[in-house]
Amino acid sequence: MAEVVPFKGVLFNVLKVSKGSGEELLAPPYDIISPEKRHQLYEKSPYNIVRVDFGIKTSGDDEQDNRYSRAKALLDTWLKEQALVTNRTPGYFAYEITYAVDGKALTLRGFLGLVRLEPFGKGNIHPHEYTHSKPKKDRLELMRACEANISPIFSIYNSPEKKASSLLADVAGTKPYIEAAEDNGSIHRLWPIEDRVSVDTITLELADKAVFIADGHHRYETALEYQKEMRKKEGISDKPKPYDYVLMFFANMADEGLTILPTHRLAKDLPGDALDLLSTDFDIEKMDLKTDITGTIAGKRDVYGFYTGGETWYCLSYKGEGIHGVPPVLKDLDVTVLHDLIFKQLLDIENVSYEMDVQKCLQAVQSGEFRAAFFLNPTGVYDVERVALASLRMPPKSTYFYPKLMTGMVLNIFKNSL
Repeated sequence: MAEVVPFKGVLFNVLKVSKGSGEELLAPPYDIISPEKRHQLYEKSPYNIVRVDFGIKTSGDDEQDNRYSRAKALLDTWLKEQALVTNRTPGYFAYEITYAVDGKALTLRGFLGLVRLEPFGKGNIHPHEYTHSKPKKDRLELMRACEANISPIFSIYNSPEKKASSLLADVAGTKPYIEAAEDNGSIHRLWPIEDRVSVDTITLELADKAVFIADGHHRYETALEYQKEMRKKEGISDKPKPYDYVLMFFANMADEGLTILPTHRLAKDLPGDALDLLSTDFDIEKMDLKTDITGTIAGKRDVYGFYTGGETWYCLSYKGEGIHGVPPVLKDLDVTVLHDLIFKQLLDIENVSYEMDVQKCLQAVQSGEFRAAFFLNPTGVYDVERVALASLRMPPKSTYFYPKLMTGMVLNIFKNSL
């Protein structure tokens, strides 16, 4: 099974570099930070982690002086002046997020630790969806420069015994080491776990568990590439090296705090007889645009919203029982029916964009930027497990795990970690 281990985490010395609040120091994941948001984070503090994880490029950047070299210099400076401090004892870090979805208050708990790298398909760390082939050069350059994991990968595991979950709940009743509120009201809290009994409890529970990557496939692939480079440079060692591990957040899918949100699809092209083509496999009901699209389809398997403009939309209900020729764990998933049947077989749609906000989808079609919007329900967390264990993958953007983890809660600096 996956090898999960404690580590000597690197933490902000909160009282030294802030007014006691983590909001000045932490940042959202780099890939959801807009230029405006990055500027705001820069203004919050000279110690905000965005300066390391997603620093601003300048016109004078060259091979010697660039945002990666500046990230490394900042890390070294922060460590030297003890703005960042390293735990003396290897441990785990309890991480809790209280948040709300559709007005419902929820709590996500998990822990941060290291997992030993394994190639996809050859161990017990499983991807669950295809990713777009976007460049990983940026993350690799940052890892090379800093020799560290700045932000964690989000993973899930399945443990009905909930031994670690119970431990984390007890820890959450104490005062956190760091706490930060987001603009949306979500609150992130962190506690070091260093006592041997608790560390062993977590390690033993994960020892026979498979791990599924929820968010961060590209970062995991980058860690594998860095490991490959370092092994070529140093040779393969009998003992694991720090770069043989990667920083990961682990959440138990048996808990109730996980949320997966749907990502809707926007199509650039659409055949003129789309409704006729869809009618062979779908019951179609015309709906007034005043009717809540996602509310109407919520909780219904193989039911989709379809909007092409104007004051009406269409509710599509699939009449079949999965797609012929597709593996059983995939054939009746909403995202599979959408991509393999609607897009590929019926409507011949290739150019697809992704958007989570319903109103933005409607506006994109109304403005003429896109011809149609397709709305779907979120993928279930146990569907993720089944697909991953079958060594299969869903279409891109099949899941959007929420809430996102904050960057800067804990760093994994290789020279300090084990």
